[in-house]
Amino acid sequence: MYDNTAEAVEATIAELKPGMKSVNITFKVLNTSEEREVESRKNGEIYRVVDALVGDSTGVILMPIWNETIDAIEDGATYTLTNGYTGLFKGNLRLQLGKFGIIAQAEEPIDEVNSEVDMSAEEHSSRSRY
Repeated sequence: MYDNTAEAVEATIAELKPGMKSVNITFKVLNTSEEREVESRKNGEIYRVVDALVGDSTGVILMPIWNETIDAIEDGATYTLTNGYTGLFKGNLRLQLGKFGIIAQAEEPIDEVNSEVDMSAEEHSSRSRY
């Protein structure tokens, strides 16, 4: 019988690549963009979104935060994402919460963040799979 559940991957920001699934990662929220509204192409519903710059000792990446999750995160706080995934937005890598991901306050804060390595800055081809 085929099992389509991906095994969880413990990762650091610098280890993230396009197409990763079931990612468990701890990061610090460095800052968030202004909140904006996005209209769904499917049903016309309006959603709230911010782009959070998150990082750890290995690098930083952009992560869109949607709707009620926006109210649950704070700049400067450290969180653990369970069952997240990576995707591309306009050719740039993003860390995604998705509908099955869980974000929670981390047990240990991250003090040092390596902002020299920006995983969202590099362009990726949507054809490449890792």
